[in-house]
Amino acid sequence: MDRTLATDLARLPDLLEATRRTAAEALAALDARPVVPPAGPARGPEPLPPHGSGTEAALTAFAERWAPHLSASAGPRYLGFVTGGATPAALAGDWLTAVHDQNSNSALDGAGQDLERETVAWLRELFGLSDAHAGTFVSGATLSNTTGLAIAREWLGERLGVSPSEDGAAALGPVRVLSGAPHSSIAKALSVLGLGRRSLVPVPTLPGREAVDPAALDRALADTPGPAVVVANAGTVNTVDFDDLRAIAALRERHTFWLHTDAAFGAFAALSPDHAHLADGLDASDSVCVDLHKWLNVPYDSAVQFTRRQDLQARVFQNAAAYLGPLGERPDLVHLTPENSHRLRALAAWFTLRAYGREGHREIVERDIACAEALGAALEQDPAFRLLAPVRLNVVCFTLAEDPTPRRLAALREAAQEEVFVTPTVYAGTPALRAAFSNWRTTQADVRRAAQALRTAAKGTL
Repeated sequence: MDRTLATDLARLPDLLEATRRTAAEALAALDARPVVPPAGPARGPEPLPPHGSGTEAALTAFAERWAPHLSASAGPRYLGFVTGGATPAALAGDWLTAVHDQNSNSALDGAGQDLERETVAWLRELFGLSDAHAGTFVSGATLSNTTGLAIAREWLGERLGVSPSEDGAAALGPVRVLSGAPHSSIAKALSVLGLGRRSLVPVPTLPGREAVDPAALDRALADTPGPAVVVANAGTVNTVDFDDLRAIAALRERHTFWLHTDAAFGAFAALSPDHAHLADGLDASDSVCVDLHKWLNVPYDSAVQFTRRQDLQARVFQNAAAYLGPLGERPDLVHLTPENSHRLRALAAWFTLRAYGREGHREIVERDIACAEALGAALEQDPAFRLLAPVRLNVVCFTLAEDPTPRRLAALREAAQEEVFVTPTVYAGTPALRAAFSNWRTTQADVRRAAQALRTAAKGTL
């Protein structure tokens, strides 16, 4: 064994304790450190060292070279994208995921698959889905959407008497994928699946909304006969608008289509009694995307996909090799996603669900919603800003009241980003900013700091 490696093995308990101290110090500093540090000189890559210096020296080098320049994305005022943090239990689970280092894809191995199935069952209950939905973990919403649409592609083939997984996507002929305000990952998934970005057909939304107009969807489905795919939204990225899932499902009485619902973070509305109606009808979907490193507050990367047709899922992703587990009534996980190597992502989710239960996660969701409403109210009262949509759940979509150009918004965002981080967008043709609340640490005190930082930036830079 390499001498340095052998020394680290002998000192492993001490090195893990040093790592624990480093982690604890980083977490303790989250509230005070810049949310996005000021940009410094470009850091080009250093050459690979010919001889290693051991874990302790690597910890020191990381603390000096990289840690000060990382964003505080695990902290309470990182409101860009839709980024959660990691609850204490999720962090413990993630550390143990690395300790046990399972590739839990095969029944030939230990109990990792069973742990994942138990966690999926808890999540299914959390989101109000029936036992008809089977699920498995994937890396994020993009892969969850891709997996759901891959199953939809096979369903289209079933309707037409072909198998795209065997014959290729071209066997389907032209495909229509209808949606009102799809996330960008939908077009990406269609490209990956060989259906093509041009197969995505935009459907008009309700006036002043991002929710699809059910009557317009009805007409679009009638325009061309034959099976189609409908991508519904349970929480759009800009304004967290929800399609009427029950009204869409009712269209099956007249049309044949696969219903895939992108509920990346909107599914968590089911945890709040005051907002659960937004996700009403989610169970009617044929496939569902939920991103867990958003509002479940587990570390990147983690998401789950559900479907009513796991038989088609296994037809798409089956992997025939003697060293892999069986493809039967309950397929091994290796037969259900594009990944042959499948980190035990479920452990972090299992930990946080086991530690805090439904009520603990309901409190996080409701506190974040209250924080979003408070920031929206604060900005609405400031003449420098204008809300572009009501705060329906956990996202505040806003812009400058006067001359909201991308340049001026970028200057505002950059001036405030040491205190609060928000991301740019365009809504209804207007350049804008979004603040998304999904972190378990965020409180009303953080809202006040964020609002003040945005006010100060508006006065000082514009």
